[in-house]
Amino acid sequence: MSLRVALIQTRTPASQAAALDHVSPLISRAAQGGARLILTPEGTNLLQKDRERLTPQLTSLEDDPVVLGLRAAARRLQVSILVGSALVRREDGQAANRSALITPDGEIAATYDKLHMFDVDLPNGETARESSTYTPGDKAVVVRAEGAVLGLTICYDIRFPALHRALALAGAQILTVPAAFTRSTGEAHWEVLLRARAIETGSFVLAPAQGGFHEDGRGTYGRSLAIAPWGEVLSKLDHDEPGVLLADLDLDQVAKARTAIPALANARAFSGPAPLS
Repeated sequence: MSLRVALIQTRTPASQAAALDHVSPLISRAAQGGARLILTPEGTNLLQKDRERLTPQLTSLEDDPVVLGLRAAARRLQVSILVGSALVRREDGQAANRSALITPDGEIAATYDKLHMFDVDLPNGETARESSTYTPGDKAVVVRAEGAVLGLTICYDIRFPALHRALALAGAQILTVPAAFTRSTGEAHWEVLLRARAIETGSFVLAPAQGGFHEDGRGTYGRSLAIAPWGEVLSKLDHDEPGVLLADLDLDQVAKARTAIPALANARAFSGPAPLS
């Protein structure tokens, strides 16, 4: 089975109204290119690292203006759209970094809250504490879309192989990695991590990214990528500008890769080593 997908690379502004105006033409261009599944990056609805400015803008997923606009676009264009993530308010009032799959009838078929919080102190002096703003999820999610099974992840999740293995064992053929990678970590690790997760699981990996310098002062790496189950790069945007990346996936390649190297089936349970004193 063949599936044409589109990865949307954005430079999302710091408000929902501007974000919808920014992403909508890219979605339309992707549909015009024949994509049936369109994926957007992390923080599609707004990017604002100042918590005091971010919090008042957050709404529920169902009320978010960008999500509502993309639901209407999915109905109009008759495509499936994975909102890589929207920054939203949870039912308990906390904030979440949440993926949402929208069907061609505009319904939300599944959601996933980012499991791993980006709490780091980088060698270049950058620091991040996502856990001070967002509440992490506690469930891995797979969902069917356009005849394929997707395993949902977000950005920093890429550094945790066990999550991707669990998604593949649950039937995921495509691992989605919407991201807003920092420029320094992107240069060092972005492509090698994506290719590693594809090779380890025999899965397609689709990684739509934020790119460039944003209104809130952050810089993101861009370089959206589509990776095949054998680890080769199918297509890429070799820059950090907004754009659309199309890729044709032959889903039969998943079974071929997993048959050739059955790492998922061959893994064995083991006891961990005792810490050295």
